Amino acid sequence: MAEESKTQASEVVGEKTVTVTETVVVEKVETAVEEKGKVLECESFKGESNKVEDLVDPEKKALEELKLLIREALNKREFSTPTPRLVPEEEVKEKEEEKETVIEEAVEVVVAAVVEETTPAPETEVKEKVESDEQIKETVVEEVTAPVPSEELPSVAVADKEKPNVEDEETAPPLLPEEVSIWGVKLLADEKSDVILLKFLRARDFKVKEAFAMLKSVVAWRKDYKIEELFEKQGIDEGLAKVVYINGFDREGHPVCYNAVGEFQDKELYDNAFANAEKRTRFLRFFIQFLEKNIRKLDFTPEGISTIVQIIDLKNSPGLILFKKELRQSINQALQLLQDNYPEFVATQIFINVPWWYVAYNRLISPFLTQRTKSKFVFAGPTRTIETLVKYIAPEQLPVQYGGLNKDGDQEFTPADSATEEIIKPTSKHTIELPITEVGTLDWEVRVIGWDISYGVEFVPDAEGSYTWIVQKPRMIIPSDEQLIGYSFKITETGKVLLTFDNQTSKKKKLLYRFKIKSSS
Repeated sequence: MAEESKTQASEVVGEKTVTVTETVVVEKVETAVEEKGKVLECESFKGESNKVEDLVDPEKKALEELKLLIREALNKREFSTPTPRLVPEEEVKEKEEEKETVIEEAVEVVVAAVVEETTPAPETEVKEKVESDEQIKETVVEEVTAPVPSEELPSVAVADKEKPNVEDEETAPPLLPEEVSIWGVKLLADEKSDVILLKFLRARDFKVKEAFAMLKSVVAWRKDYKIEELFEKQGIDEGLAKVVYINGFDREGHPVCYNAVGEFQDKELYDNAFANAEKRTRFLRFFIQFLEKNIRKLDFTPEGISTIVQIIDLKNSPGLILFKKELRQSINQALQLLQDNYPEFVATQIFINVPWWYVAYNRLISPFLTQRTKSKFVFAGPTRTIETLVKYIAPEQLPVQYGGLNKDGDQEFTPADSATEEIIKPTSKHTIELPITEVGTLDWEVRVIGWDISYGVEFVPDAEGSYTWIVQKPRMIIPSDEQLIGYSFKITETGKVLLTFDNQTSKKKKLLYRFKIKSSS
């Protein structure tokens, strides 16, 4: 059983360099893997339709009930009326501090595991640590404040106010229903509004009153935060564009957002973003503006794509997340903000280059996230990162630094030039034939995930008696040379180009390639 646990953990987090503390961490990783496996099988959260006719009857009924509540609120102009704070500000602050304390305790547990990685410890000590970790997890209980019934709200003393003038009341024109728009979509205006409302319903498991309360809360937050002004504001990225950016689409057409946490190893960039409270606030404002600009590019028609895929790259980030409190707090704030005010905008959240300890850390803070949010998480360690990304993103859309074929400023190929994917079997040779039917220039590019194979190229003319040309002698390409290989070959006669891959390892390899011929005529 112990061996099974270690193997299973390795499959999720890739490389695992755990020694003595392995037992503690692997138990957490093992649990996370089991939980993750169940979630991936839960198809109820995947591929949900935004077409009203595709909804089951209870969902249709919930949507109609929510629309009635919204219509009533618009008629009474309730979205413009400040909502009384049902929970005192001091209590909210106290809960936030309590949450941060629990997260800090989680970090201490993981840091202790990292520090003690090479320190021998008796078996009893390990058992005590597991029990301690379990106690910490038991303290992480998400608290939801129940709404105060309307009859319990403090009543307004009408006697203290002047009675309205009856004549003025009769002559005053009736108030028109207010209009409320969110992410560029006017509520109740058309089918796009239904798509927005379904996001709130799904975020609250189709509980109508909770979805309505969330909608009102989000509208109020957007007003308080002056989102429309922030949307137009210029020059707040401060070099953060290389940390968070959109590049290409996944296999289902979702825009892909990359978050390169390791970029904050740059001290100047880190200080500009997190050195003080003012800069941390500006970082969050940048994050919100980035979300708003890209969300408004989504298609909110029932048939459209209205969610994104998030890639969280943890390469070079262990020390940052464990020991940089400002970064950790800002990331947690951003994730909480995304969950509270941008419901159901993330289709899948893929964590790549995940260190061995991160799944355990995530396990300890997961009670602060909803089950729907956690169901979208995918984890891949350094050795499984490219393989995982290619599963979700086509090679021509995946940036070259993440194992794909998409290069900035590429003059020969674009993301519109689709790639072919093939499997090279273990201990075998694999040949790709590129037919040349006209004189011109042949351009191609290839990549083997993991390489560690020999690669060579030759041209075989069609003309009888012609000699085979050696375009590139076979050479060994090792994994550390992980790269995209491109070549341009001018051809003066018809024939075929043969790409040969010799895989002498015991593992199968995934081959990615594409080519095009430019006629000389």
